[in-house]
Amino acid sequence: MNIKDKKYIPADGLAGLKENFKTDAISGFIVFLLALPLSLGIAKASDFPPIMGLITAIIGGIVVSLFMGSRLTIKGPAAGLIVIVAGAVSEFGAGNPELGWHLALGAMVVAGIVQILFGVFKLGKLADFFPLSAIHGMLAAIGIIIIAKQIPILLNDNPTLAKGKGPLQLLANIPNFIMNLDPKATFIGIVSLAIMLGWPKIKNTTIKMIPAPLVVLLFAIPCELFMHFKETEPAYALVKIGSLTDNLNINASFDGLANTGLFIKYVIMFALVGSLESLLTVKAIDLMDPFKRKSNMNKDLIAVGVGNTLAAFLGGLPMISEVARSSSNVNNGAKTRWANFFHGLFIFLFVLLAAPILELIPNAALAAMLITVGIKLAHPKEFIHTFKIGKEQLAIFLVTIFFTLFEDLLVGIAAGMILKIIIHAINGTPLSSFFKAPTLVSFEGNNYLIEIDKAAVFTNYLGVKRKLESIPPGFNVTIDLKKTKLVDHSVMENLEHFKHDYESNDNSRVTIIGLENHKPLSDHPLSGRKNKQVVLS
Repeated sequence: MNIKDKKYIPADGLAGLKENFKTDAISGFIVFLLALPLSLGIAKASDFPPIMGLITAIIGGIVVSLFMGSRLTIKGPAAGLIVIVAGAVSEFGAGNPELGWHLALGAMVVAGIVQILFGVFKLGKLADFFPLSAIHGMLAAIGIIIIAKQIPILLNDNPTLAKGKGPLQLLANIPNFIMNLDPKATFIGIVSLAIMLGWPKIKNTTIKMIPAPLVVLLFAIPCELFMHFKETEPAYALVKIGSLTDNLNINASFDGLANTGLFIKYVIMFALVGSLESLLTVKAIDLMDPFKRKSNMNKDLIAVGVGNTLAAFLGGLPMISEVARSSSNVNNGAKTRWANFFHGLFIFLFVLLAAPILELIPNAALAAMLITVGIKLAHPKEFIHTFKIGKEQLAIFLVTIFFTLFEDLLVGIAAGMILKIIIHAINGTPLSSFFKAPTLVSFEGNNYLIEIDKAAVFTNYLGVKRKLESIPPGFNVTIDLKKTKLVDHSVMENLEHFKHDYESNDNSRVTIIGLENHKPLSDHPLSGRKNKQVVLS
């Protein structure tokens, strides 16, 4: 079949491997070049042995690809989980990173099993329950924490200067870190950071195809050799890898169960935050898929859970569907899940055959890569974008960041959700409709009508979504919101996603009506809407 035919869908399974071997192998190779240094940096920033980041990427590629529910996502360690992983190592170990690593792995094994259960019980809609502003606030807070933790590594400061300090303390100590910087390593770090930040601005599409992290390595490794780092710099200046075969053991310990509260806390955080990040990435990559395929969220959660359980037993980091690598995969022409397989296979072969090369990488260069990730997560554009959606969204965003920085991720996202519920109550949402939106579905001929009553908000959207997803393709669907007192931003965006997905089917159409009397809370097209004409009993 002609690939240019809009109805063409790439084959799956072994037929897909045969049909798309060249394009998927090329994309997998390019993603491998991107994933290799990032996986090392994420592991090191998480206080795990660096090689464990590569083991996670190998499992995420070679194993998880075979049964994941999405076609184009890349599975591997994620910068967004650094904060949780490093926190688990610190709290479980109480000053002993080696012990903390083994005990954190025990919680990760259980979290992986929980993720499998999420998929089995069809909780792939989990991401739709959380307000988008709180999720973005959580990610922005993670970005700030990553930047704070990586600045002393970028400057190659003695690790004792940063030990035991929280993110706000680390930011406050930046002048001290600058006073104690290592000139040679800092030069490599600053130039690497400039490459990472400047590379996306290059106009030449051919040059931009080269992953920025690879360019950093092509600069940093020769510099390190020229400056004789091994002979002149402290041991913490360079990455330490070791042998893959020597590190493949059952490393998880369940002795952390003795501290039940701490163990449960990290199981929840690994399972919840990892699942949220993974599901949001799958949704985003589905929108980028040129063939408009829709991923099986539940199947994907099961696959990631299996991968996480296996990786944790062996000592690896938790994996998710990672957004930057997945976006690169799509942009480089991948067509099936085999691109993810090839990315894992290339990492495996490189670690097996060329591990000594990895030990030439300065940690300052890896820190530059992670600071770039942090800047993307906490970019001022995120604050401006949230403000444009609505002042109330910015308040939720900032409250989530505040409580995440001062406490932890669970408290942060809980605080954001509580504030949003308070705002909804102030805007007239009745208590009875916070978790259930009265939704009437009727159809006549080729037309479906969905009438939503009282309020459509993030806490009750899952019930609405179940009814929307029960509608077969090929109909004219009208969603009537005229009887709602409030439609929040999360629901507006989710309805837009539903419209996009449903209309990807032939002869399918979605129309949203009944917002004429609703006042937008901002000028943003998907801002929340409040209807002052509806009187709720």
